[in-house]
Amino acid sequence: MEVRKLTGEERYAAYLTAVYCFHMRVEDVEANRERQLNAKVEDWGAFDDNNTLMARIINNHFDFYLDGTAVKSGGIGAVATLPEYRNSGAIRAIFKELLPEAYANDEVISALYPFKHEFYRKFGYETVIGWSQYSLTPGLLCRYRFDGEVVKWNPGDPVTDFMNIYNAFAPKFNMAAVRTEEMMLEQLKVDKPYIDRKFSYVMKQNGEAIAYIIFTDVRHDPAAIMQVEECAWTCREGFRAVLGFLARFEADYGTIEMKLPEGIDLLRIVETPDAYAIKETAFPNFMVRVINAKKLLETIKKPVDCDFTIKITDEIIPENNRTYRVLSDHVELVGERFNTDDENAADTAPKADLSVNVRALAQLAIGAVNLDEAMLRTDVTVNANEEMLRRVFTEKLTWVSEHF
Repeated sequence: MEVRKLTGEERYAAYLTAVYCFHMRVEDVEANRERQLNAKVEDWGAFDDNNTLMARIINNHFDFYLDGTAVKSGGIGAVATLPEYRNSGAIRAIFKELLPEAYANDEVISALYPFKHEFYRKFGYETVIGWSQYSLTPGLLCRYRFDGEVVKWNPGDPVTDFMNIYNAFAPKFNMAAVRTEEMMLEQLKVDKPYIDRKFSYVMKQNGEAIAYIIFTDVRHDPAAIMQVEECAWTCREGFRAVLGFLARFEADYGTIEMKLPEGIDLLRIVETPDAYAIKETAFPNFMVRVINAKKLLETIKKPVDCDFTIKITDEIIPENNRTYRVLSDHVELVGERFNTDDENAADTAPKADLSVNVRALAQLAIGAVNLDEAMLRTDVTVNANEEMLRRVFTEKLTWVSEHF
């Protein structure tokens, strides 16, 4: 088996693999040949001894916010293996090449949407809740009212207001992406508005854009469903403007399905006659991996008196197998790197305050779990300095803003 980045016709073969594995219905696959040949994404493949493509993985490039700082990141997508090559280790072989290269390319974290969590845990990924969905009727928002200006976006209109709102909103949430105008257009894009039934609006107060909402109208009997794909706001008035706008649709929709970032708990803050009637669903359909543990520890916010040691194990990226002393302004190596593949390898570092696998480290650093939850895992051990660790590894707001 050989693993390499795809070029030329190999990219088209990978596209056909995706068409097959993801149940796509494409009348004319040849029509996509040129676009696939000219694609610029980082596309990896595993080939058998006859140079036939067995499996592929795309590593999309993003900058994700982490405690308000943009860090270079990867977004794993299009993971597919042809049926005749499954259980051959092809995906593992790709990850064993892709992940160390991501480290060499200065990526800090990697993320993906799993088809099965246990499959990706083998490669160092762990679950993060990126958002929660709330199901409610518009009438439950009757105490909210927005009397400002509401502006509908149409294809061809500028996205300036959306970008300004997003740029004020997104840095507060770990795992939200730094967006370009092109990425924002992708969120708003609709080919046939009154067939696709996708609509976007900006809410303004005194001429200032304070919130936006993107939703899809879903036909459903006995009453239509409004699926709020994304909303964002710049201030408290903006959040209330979103709810006030939604309250206008009591005659149009039987149900609103609304996504909100994890940590913005609608049930705890909504002013409604009947909170019992609102249903909440958490989505564990996102996973994160540490690529560069040192840079991750350097990036996260820490108390000014921060001082603790941490021992990290990583089965695939050997550079992460280290013990560090973490201070408020820098991270330093303690002892020499140890090798998890060599039982006889010496570990010269003293016993660390915290011993952790990269899977749990991802959850802790992102703020997806608190220390008490992490300590229930078998790959987390707190040996000392627990009070400081509790101050460093706190729960944080998370929002998965992109699909890949």
